[in-house]
Amino acid sequence: MTIKEYMTQNHKECDELLAQVESEVANKNWDKAIELNDLFKNETLKHFDMEESYLFPMFEERASTGGCGPTQVMRMEHDQARTVFPKLEESLKEKDSDRYFGLTESLMILIQQHNLKEEQMLYTMIQNLFNDENETIIEALKNYEFN
Repeated sequence: MTIKEYMTQNHKECDELLAQVESEVANKNWDKAIELNDLFKNETLKHFDMEESYLFPMFEERASTGGCGPTQVMRMEHDQARTVFPKLEESLKEKDSDRYFGLTESLMILIQQHNLKEEQMLYTMIQNLFNDENETIIEALKNYEFN
């Protein structure tokens, strides 16, 4: 497995969690929806943190970007996504499925566009720069701890 494949698979896992939450909301299983939403939020924030604290700094150093360029845009989009999580939690606590689905629709548009940029451009660049260290980086990503 490559770095690009690992991170792309992680995107898919987060997307699948959101689909599970949406299913529970549609069925008005609010407690299960809240539980799965917490898992979705934590896994998504872990993914963001793996990139921001581990992959992006390595890339910026090796590519000499100085924190500008594609990683700067990705961080900004992560911040945009982070603002939605409290609103999702609030809509679930209020059992407001209309608001929840409106928020997830907006979030999914942002995330899908974001993921496409990462998968097609940034992960390819990272893979090319670190191909000789692929196994070590994958192992670090698999063991990444997020609090």
